[in-house]
Amino acid sequence: MNRIKLKYTRLRRKFGSAVIVALCVYLSACASLVTPNYSQVLTELRPGAYTLDPQHAYVNFRVGHLGLSSIVGRFNVVAGTLDFDPDNISDLTLQGIIEAASIDVNSDELQDTLREGAWFDTNTYPQILFSSQSVERGDNDVLNIAGELTVRGVTKEIVLQTRFNGGADNILTGKYTLGFSATTQIKRSDFGMDAFAALVANDVEIELHGEFQRN
Repeated sequence: MNRIKLKYTRLRRKFGSAVIVALCVYLSACASLVTPNYSQVLTELRPGAYTLDPQHAYVNFRVGHLGLSSIVGRFNVVAGTLDFDPDNISDLTLQGIIEAASIDVNSDELQDTLREGAWFDTNTYPQILFSSQSVERGDNDVLNIAGELTVRGVTKEIVLQTRFNGGADNILTGKYTLGFSATTQIKRSDFGMDAFAALVANDVEIELHGEFQRN
Protein backbone atom coordinates (compact mmCIF):
# COMPACT_ATOMS: atom_id res chain seq x y z
CA MET A 1 0.00 0.00 0.00
CA ASN A 2 2.80 2.42 0.88
CA ARG A 3 4.55 1.59 -2.41
CA ILE A 4 1.39 2.48 -4.34
CA LYS A 5 1.08 5.79 -2.49
CA LEU A 6 4.76 6.56 -3.19
CA LYS A 7 4.36 5.85 -6.91
CA TYR A 8 1.21 8.00 -6.99
CA THR A 9 3.03 10.88 -5.29
CA ARG A 10 5.92 10.65 -7.74
CA LEU A 11 3.57 10.57 -10.74
CA ARG A 12 1.65 13.57 -9.41
CA ARG A 13 4.87 15.56 -8.95
CA LYS A 14 6.06 14.67 -12.46
CA PHE A 15 2.68 15.54 -13.97
CA GLY A 16 2.54 18.84 -12.06
CA SER A 17 6.01 19.80 -13.23
CA ALA A 18 5.10 18.95 -16.82
CA VAL A 19 1.99 21.13 -16.63
CA ILE A 20 4.00 24.07 -15.26
CA VAL A 21 6.63 23.72 -18.01
CA ALA A 22 3.95 23.49 -20.69
CA LEU A 23 2.17 26.53 -19.28
CA CYS A 24 5.38 28.58 -19.28
CA VAL A 25 6.09 27.62 -22.89
CA TYR A 26 2.53 28.54 -23.86
CA LEU A 27 2.69 31.94 -22.15
CA SER A 28 6.06 32.69 -23.73
CA ALA A 29 4.62 31.86 -27.13
CA CYS A 30 1.62 34.12 -26.48
CA ALA A 31 3.91 36.98 -25.44
CA SER A 32 5.93 36.65 -28.63
CA LEU A 33 2.73 36.66 -30.69
CA VAL A 34 1.40 39.79 -29.03
CA THR A 35 4.64 41.77 -29.27
CA PRO A 36 6.85 40.51 -32.14
CA ASN A 37 9.60 42.82 -33.43
CA TYR A 38 9.69 44.61 -30.07
CA SER A 39 12.33 47.29 -29.62
CA GLN A 40 13.06 49.94 -27.00
CA VAL A 41 15.70 51.66 -29.15
CA LEU A 42 14.36 55.06 -30.23
CA THR A 43 16.02 55.02 -33.65
CA GLU A 44 14.52 51.59 -34.40
CA LEU A 45 10.91 52.70 -33.92
CA ARG A 46 8.85 52.99 -37.08
CA PRO A 47 8.02 56.40 -38.51
CA GLY A 48 4.51 57.35 -39.55
CA ALA A 49 1.21 58.86 -38.54
CA TYR A 50 -0.28 57.45 -35.34
CA THR A 51 -3.58 57.64 -33.47
CA LEU A 52 -3.94 57.28 -29.71
CA ASP A 53 -5.67 54.07 -28.64
CA PRO A 54 -8.50 55.35 -26.38
CA GLN A 55 -8.56 52.07 -24.46
CA HIS A 56 -4.92 52.55 -23.48
CA ALA A 57 -4.79 56.29 -22.79
CA TYR A 58 -4.42 57.78 -19.32
CA VAL A 59 -4.20 61.41 -18.22
CA ASN A 60 -3.62 61.51 -14.47
CA PHE A 61 -3.12 64.52 -12.19
CA ARG A 62 -2.18 65.16 -8.56
CA VAL A 63 -2.59 68.35 -6.52
CA GLY A 64 -1.87 68.95 -2.85
CA HIS A 65 -4.74 69.28 -0.37
CA LEU A 66 -4.40 71.09 2.99
CA GLY A 67 -0.68 70.33 2.92
CA LEU A 68 -1.61 66.91 4.26
CA SER A 69 -2.37 64.74 1.25
CA SER A 70 -3.10 64.92 -2.46
CA ILE A 71 -6.20 64.89 -4.62
CA VAL A 72 -5.52 62.35 -7.36
CA GLY A 73 -7.66 62.15 -10.47
CA ARG A 74 -7.81 61.43 -14.16
CA PHE A 75 -9.70 62.23 -17.34
CA ASN A 76 -11.51 59.28 -18.87
CA VAL A 77 -12.07 60.52 -22.44
CA VAL A 78 -8.90 61.33 -24.36
CA ALA A 79 -7.92 61.48 -28.04
CA GLY A 80 -4.67 62.28 -29.80
CA THR A 81 -2.52 62.04 -32.90
CA LEU A 82 1.22 61.71 -33.40
CA ASP A 83 3.39 62.21 -36.47
CA PHE A 84 6.74 60.68 -35.73
CA ASP A 85 10.05 59.97 -37.45
CA PRO A 86 12.93 58.87 -35.18
CA ASP A 87 15.44 60.14 -37.75
CA ASN A 88 13.86 63.61 -37.77
CA ILE A 89 12.79 64.22 -34.19
CA SER A 90 12.48 67.97 -34.73
CA ASP A 91 9.58 67.34 -37.13
CA LEU A 92 7.54 65.45 -34.51
CA THR A 93 4.00 66.72 -34.00
CA LEU A 94 1.67 65.76 -31.16
CA GLN A 95 -1.95 66.79 -30.74
CA GLY A 96 -4.17 65.96 -27.78
CA ILE A 97 -7.82 66.50 -26.87
CA ILE A 98 -9.28 65.87 -23.42
CA GLU A 99 -13.00 66.01 -22.68
CA ALA A 100 -13.01 68.14 -19.53
CA ALA A 101 -16.32 66.76 -18.26
CA SER A 102 -14.79 63.28 -18.11
CA ILE A 103 -12.84 64.27 -14.99
CA ASP A 104 -12.79 61.45 -12.42
CA VAL A 105 -11.74 61.92 -8.78
CA ASN A 106 -13.72 59.03 -7.31
CA SER A 107 -16.33 61.40 -5.87
CA ASP A 108 -19.47 62.39 -7.79
CA GLU A 109 -19.95 65.49 -5.64
CA LEU A 110 -16.40 66.75 -6.16
CA GLN A 111 -16.54 65.96 -9.88
CA ASP A 112 -19.69 68.07 -10.24
CA THR A 113 -17.94 70.91 -8.40
CA LEU A 114 -14.88 70.71 -10.66
CA ARG A 115 -17.12 70.95 -13.74
CA GLU A 116 -18.57 74.24 -12.53
CA GLY A 117 -17.59 77.78 -13.50
CA ALA A 118 -14.97 78.40 -10.82
CA TRP A 119 -13.04 75.39 -12.03
CA PHE A 120 -13.09 73.78 -15.48
CA ASP A 121 -16.41 75.38 -16.54
CA THR A 122 -17.07 72.44 -18.85
CA ASN A 123 -20.29 73.86 -20.31
CA THR A 124 -18.38 76.82 -21.73
CA TYR A 125 -15.05 75.09 -22.36
CA PRO A 126 -15.76 71.41 -23.04
CA GLN A 127 -12.28 70.48 -24.24
CA ILE A 128 -8.69 70.77 -23.02
CA LEU A 129 -6.28 71.02 -25.96
CA PHE A 130 -2.57 70.44 -26.49
CA SER A 131 -0.59 71.18 -29.65
CA SER A 132 3.16 70.66 -29.89
CA GLN A 133 5.39 73.46 -31.17
CA SER A 134 8.96 72.17 -30.92
CA VAL A 135 11.00 69.19 -29.73
CA GLU A 136 14.44 68.95 -28.15
CA ARG A 137 16.39 65.86 -27.19
CA GLY A 138 17.20 65.42 -23.52
CA ASP A 139 19.30 62.85 -21.74
CA ASN A 140 18.63 59.10 -21.97
CA ASP A 141 16.26 59.37 -24.95
CA VAL A 142 13.93 61.79 -23.18
CA LEU A 143 12.26 64.21 -25.58
CA ASN A 144 11.24 67.64 -24.33
CA ILE A 145 8.12 68.45 -26.32
CA ALA A 146 7.16 72.11 -25.97
CA GLY A 147 3.62 73.03 -26.87
CA GLU A 148 0.52 75.05 -26.13
CA LEU A 149 -1.97 73.85 -23.53
CA THR A 150 -5.42 75.42 -23.63
CA VAL A 151 -7.67 75.15 -20.57
CA ARG A 152 -10.79 77.30 -20.03
CA GLY A 153 -9.89 79.25 -23.18
CA VAL A 154 -6.49 80.23 -21.75
CA THR A 155 -3.40 79.09 -23.63
CA LYS A 156 0.00 78.63 -21.96
CA GLU A 157 3.21 76.99 -23.09
CA ILE A 158 4.24 73.82 -21.28
CA VAL A 159 6.95 71.22 -21.79
CA LEU A 160 6.20 67.50 -21.77
CA GLN A 161 9.15 65.41 -20.64
CA THR A 162 8.43 62.49 -22.91
CA ARG A 163 9.68 58.97 -23.40
CA PHE A 164 8.79 56.40 -26.04
CA ASN A 165 8.88 53.15 -24.12
CA GLY A 166 9.17 50.94 -27.18
CA GLY A 167 7.36 49.75 -30.26
CA ALA A 168 6.00 46.42 -31.44
CA ASP A 169 3.65 44.71 -33.86
CA ASN A 170 0.53 43.83 -31.93
CA ILE A 171 -1.14 40.78 -33.40
CA LEU A 172 -4.29 41.44 -31.37
CA THR A 173 -4.94 44.70 -33.24
CA GLY A 174 -2.91 44.09 -36.39
CA LYS A 175 -1.20 47.45 -35.87
CA TYR A 176 2.29 48.57 -35.02
CA THR A 177 2.08 50.29 -31.62
CA LEU A 178 4.25 52.78 -29.73
CA GLY A 179 4.29 53.03 -25.94
CA PHE A 180 4.32 56.62 -24.69
CA SER A 181 4.66 58.35 -21.32
CA ALA A 182 5.19 61.97 -20.29
CA THR A 183 5.15 64.26 -17.28
CA THR A 184 4.73 67.98 -16.77
CA GLN A 185 3.64 70.49 -14.14
CA ILE A 186 1.29 73.46 -14.42
CA LYS A 187 -0.10 76.14 -12.11
CA ARG A 188 -3.88 76.05 -11.96
CA SER A 189 -4.01 79.79 -11.35
CA ASP A 190 -2.48 80.34 -14.81
CA PHE A 191 -5.74 79.04 -16.25
CA GLY A 192 -8.10 81.03 -14.03
CA MET A 193 -8.64 78.28 -11.47
CA ASP A 194 -7.51 80.01 -8.28
CA ALA A 195 -10.37 79.15 -5.93
CA PHE A 196 -9.62 77.83 -2.44
CA ALA A 197 -5.95 78.81 -2.65
CA ALA A 198 -5.53 78.25 1.10
CA LEU A 199 -6.78 74.68 0.81
CA VAL A 200 -5.67 73.41 -2.58
CA ALA A 201 -2.10 73.77 -3.89
CA ASN A 202 -1.41 75.80 -7.00
CA ASP A 203 1.03 73.35 -8.58
CA VAL A 204 -0.54 70.42 -10.42
CA GLU A 205 1.53 67.41 -11.44
CA ILE A 206 0.41 65.64 -14.62
CA GLU A 207 1.25 62.19 -15.95
CA LEU A 208 0.39 60.89 -19.41
CA HIS A 209 0.51 57.23 -20.45
CA GLY A 210 -0.71 55.71 -23.66
CA GLU A 211 -0.29 53.62 -26.75
CA PHE A 212 -0.26 55.08 -30.23
CA GLN A 213 -1.32 52.86 -33.13
CA ARG A 214 0.21 53.36 -36.57
CA ASN A 215 -2.42 54.36 -39.13
